[in-house]
Amino acid sequence: MSIWGKIIGGVSGMAIGGPIGALIGVGVGAALDAGIEAAGPSEDERRQITFTIGVIALAAKMAKADGRVTREEVDAFKQVFRVPDAEIANVGKVFDRARQSTAGFQSYARQLSNLLRSSPQVLEDLLEGLFYIAESDGHVHPKELAFLEEVAHIFGLSAAQWEMLSARHVGPNADNPYTILGVSVDIGDKDLQKHHRKLVKEYHPDRLIAEGVPHEFIAVATERLAAINAAYDAVLASRKSASPKKG
Repeated sequence: MSIWGKIIGGVSGMAIGGPIGALIGVGVGAALDAGIEAAGPSEDERRQITFTIGVIALAAKMAKADGRVTREEVDAFKQVFRVPDAEIANVGKVFDRARQSTAGFQSYARQLSNLLRSSPQVLEDLLEGLFYIAESDGHVHPKELAFLEEVAHIFGLSAAQWEMLSARHVGPNADNPYTILGVSVDIGDKDLQKHHRKLVKEYHPDRLIAEGVPHEFIAVATERLAAINAAYDAVLASRKSASPKKG
């Protein structure tokens, strides 16, 4: 069963507090309306469902940050988080409830941060997904950027991590392979190779699955890993062409 089916079929056995718990009540209503009777979810399922509802809430709050929700943002959310057409209506209920909730986005971010305190890389992956949604309509609005920066602070990212993350998306050299890799142009070949291996290990989709992240949410890591490998290959190619030829 997909994570979306678990939300609708499994949340009736859950008891989670905080703002995410309040949104889960929307799913409970949908489950009861459908006449679903499910046993209480396992601890892994509880974690996955809480994570998923929290992601929807943050995406909804960010979409509201610049005062309007565009079709491109909705399509980007569906693409990044792999929402099947059959579950759009159910996800939409939670999305709309989150936009209308009096709870601030900070409260959802804090609850997710506490849930994933032992998995900081997953939090960074979540921010990558939110960035992708924010820039889907052609630009990142200043209010969206301020939203993302505050979420990054709540998630515990350092100033240096935030600078590297934002540079990849809104910096003047966002497409530069050195920016994508987060290294300076004068890094040595051996250190570059070591850094690349570290990034591959950190951003490999299998790591997210091992952390208990639902399969539907690994698209961000998959795309980022592809970008990292492409950037690394580009740097190697440029260095090879720039090196003096022996003759």
